[in-house]
Amino acid sequence: MKLDPRQLEVLAAIVDAGGLTEAARNLGKSQPSLSRSISTLEHRVGAALFQPGKRPLQPTELCQRLADEGRRIGMANAAASQTVQTYRAGKSGAVRVGGTPIFMDGVISGMLAGFQAVNSGVRIDQTYGYAADLADRVQNGTLDLAVCPIRADALPAGLQFDSILRGRNVIACRDGHPLLLARGLTGDDLKRFPWISPPEDSPLFHDMRQMLAKLGNADFRVSFSGGGLSAVLSVLTGSDALTVLPYAVVFCLRKRYGIGLLSIKVDHPDRDLGLLYLPGPGRTPATLRLRSYVTTQFENLAATIQHHEKQVLWRR
Repeated sequence: MKLDPRQLEVLAAIVDAGGLTEAARNLGKSQPSLSRSISTLEHRVGAALFQPGKRPLQPTELCQRLADEGRRIGMANAAASQTVQTYRAGKSGAVRVGGTPIFMDGVISGMLAGFQAVNSGVRIDQTYGYAADLADRVQNGTLDLAVCPIRADALPAGLQFDSILRGRNVIACRDGHPLLLARGLTGDDLKRFPWISPPEDSPLFHDMRQMLAKLGNADFRVSFSGGGLSAVLSVLTGSDALTVLPYAVVFCLRKRYGIGLLSIKVDHPDRDLGLLYLPGPGRTPATLRLRSYVTTQFENLAATIQHHEKQVLWRR
């Protein structure tokens, strides 16, 4: 026998309220409509659900058991409604995010942690890659969002790119490095120290080569190469080696790891860090919520970095 779950919910409401009038008020329905619903249910089960002639209403044993089922149906419906509301608000679901290793580990991971602190129902699946690979994965639907640096003239067709931070690199060293005390640094000063080289397939590696060539240090001595950000930071803070890193990465990690920035003018890359995604419908609410969150975080970060550059980096 198949019973109408809506009628079971009405029955539970009547039993819990103690009468038709009270239940009708609680449900926002008319008393006659509730009476019809109970009559239909009684006809369906072939038995009375309330003791005849008793006031207030007194449920039968069958009525109590059916009301229990009605309550469970009501709780399931409420849970389902909450699930839908949470999903539509972008507070549940999954987001597949890809990004370049240095930025993901140095900046984005902290933002993702902050996002999940207030959106614990969202699962984030994070992967690494460089711009061309990430763009392919966004286009074929295996990534919802990519965070990567891209030149304005290199944007892949069919994708949307929202710039969130201007490309800026700095020469980093450990706190207490001898060059931090020097003024008027030149390329000759840099030749005295070894360098930590980013992976050769990374844009940052090419940035470093071009930067040092312009500073007259094309034949720089490499003491460590190929490592991830954690390895680079370990070598950097444990030696007098220098390296090139994005300003945002150094700014976010400088206090935790004891990193310094050299006050020397360098050329910045012709790329902006931004969010890469497919335009149009089809994006999940959680993806939109995360994208908005990251954008806001970078707006705040950019303003803070600009203040740091003016007040600290060039006032030594």
